[in-house]
Amino acid sequence: MARHFLTLHDYTKAELDNMLTLAVELKHKQKQGIKHRLLKGKTLAMIFDKSSTRTRISFEVGIYQLGGHGLFISSGTSQMGRGEPVKDTARVLARYCDGIMVRTFGQEIVDELAAYSSVPVINGLTDLYHPCQIMADIMTVIEHKGTYEGQKFAWVGDGNNMANTWIEAAAIFGFDLALACPKGYEPDASVMAWAEGTAPGRVTLTSDPHEAVRGADVLNTDVWASMGMEAEQQERQLAFSGYCLDDALCGLAHPDHLVLHCLPAHRGEEISDSVIEGKHSQVWDEAENRLHVQKAIMVTLMGDQ
Repeated sequence: MARHFLTLHDYTKAELDNMLTLAVELKHKQKQGIKHRLLKGKTLAMIFDKSSTRTRISFEVGIYQLGGHGLFISSGTSQMGRGEPVKDTARVLARYCDGIMVRTFGQEIVDELAAYSSVPVINGLTDLYHPCQIMADIMTVIEHKGTYEGQKFAWVGDGNNMANTWIEAAAIFGFDLALACPKGYEPDASVMAWAEGTAPGRVTLTSDPHEAVRGADVLNTDVWASMGMEAEQQERQLAFSGYCLDDALCGLAHPDHLVLHCLPAHRGEEISDSVIEGKHSQVWDEAENRLHVQKAIMVTLMGDQ
């Protein structure tokens, strides 16, 4: 039976650490020009219900560097856009390809694909979780801090898929996470309950961004209105007033803090231009590390064992 990568909590800390170690090794090989065709001849179906820059390019480049081939599939130009059941798509693609990556809306779509697929399914993003991104973020922290252990992480902004996955990560990896979200925009309640049951006290939630950021080693944020929420933009701008990662707010963090953002960024809203371009920002290393982490995930799931 194929093993999938749908959420972080499907894996143990040791398993995720192994993926991160592999990602670092693969990055080193690429930088040294060492060929690493670990998935030679393998194919990855890449399903997109949402537009993409980093997810599409990093997976497509990644599978190519591993010696395989990626197939871009837009739901709007395939039979999925005409109502073909997810389970039918899963069973057919599994007959053609060695793996499936999907970037979509509901987590139930990814779960159903996995339930009916005989090859690994990778969650490239849903409205509930974004596990590939958080793995890249943690890899970036390891590169610049030496370890994620003992670091205090802060999330400022919407309780969205990124916030939910950071909560998972804190509980699994064992670091402290403080989230600051406006009232009514908190993370998923079931995710919070799971984290509290798994690692009590690791995750705290407040509506005060100053409280969350104070003394933090790693600061994170994301757009206030994710894809599909554009109609709420004006309402959210009012609700998130004071939640911008600007120089004043970041000045409360540890003097040697890192700033992360999964991109795309709305400069002047959730993050200031001076911060994203400043000395604490590691946003570009973070974006690059999507490539290396996803290669490690594909090798782990799709490689010859």
